[in-house]
Amino acid sequence: MTVSSAVPLAFDGSGIDGSLFTRVTDFAHQTHWLNGPLKMWTNAGLVVFAVLMVIGWWNARRRGTAAMTLALAAPVASVAAFAVAEVIKKLVAETRPCYSLPHDHFVDACPGRSDYAFPSGHSTFAFAAVAALWLVDRRLAGIAAVFALFEGFTRVYLGDHYPHDVLGAAVIAIPVAYAISRLLGRFAVPLVERLSAGALKSVLTAAPSTPH
Repeated sequence: MTVSSAVPLAFDGSGIDGSLFTRVTDFAHQTHWLNGPLKMWTNAGLVVFAVLMVIGWWNARRRGTAAMTLALAAPVASVAAFAVAEVIKKLVAETRPCYSLPHDHFVDACPGRSDYAFPSGHSTFAFAAVAALWLVDRRLAGIAAVFALFEGFTRVYLGDHYPHDVLGAAVIAIPVAYAISRLLGRFAVPLVERLSAGALKSVLTAAPSTPH
């Protein structure tokens, strides 16, 4: 079977929440002034989650090996959740909204047919970061949650994903990232202990702050 003949067999998600998707993209059509900033943000905004992880690592340097292990696990768990989502994306093979609802307003260009919609990759990484950071610092996780919700909105606003693509990303990413972080936080402690005693000591540890 050729790729072109397989395309019609791809899952069409417009019947799930296509009307809600259209309402969001109609809003995008009415707010042209916002199109450019959100198009720039949807990719650049992922840097926020990296920055929050860096902050988690920096703070963990004074909180011991267990905390540092969880801080180091956060990016690993987030990338792993993204990889799982990419596998699911290939299996579900949901066509992008631009093919199913071609008359809607789309800020982003329509990708190739083999670039499927479910789940949203951007949202997967964002929600995975929330789950991983929850074990590191709940204040950072709260900040990440706000940005993850906003990231998900931008994916629909730009016309790249249906709302259920974003919801599905959260459902997949949160338990996967949390479980991986918990496992690494439990079993990778001896490795981090050895690294902390070696050449990476200054990177993984810091003297506790003393009160003035």
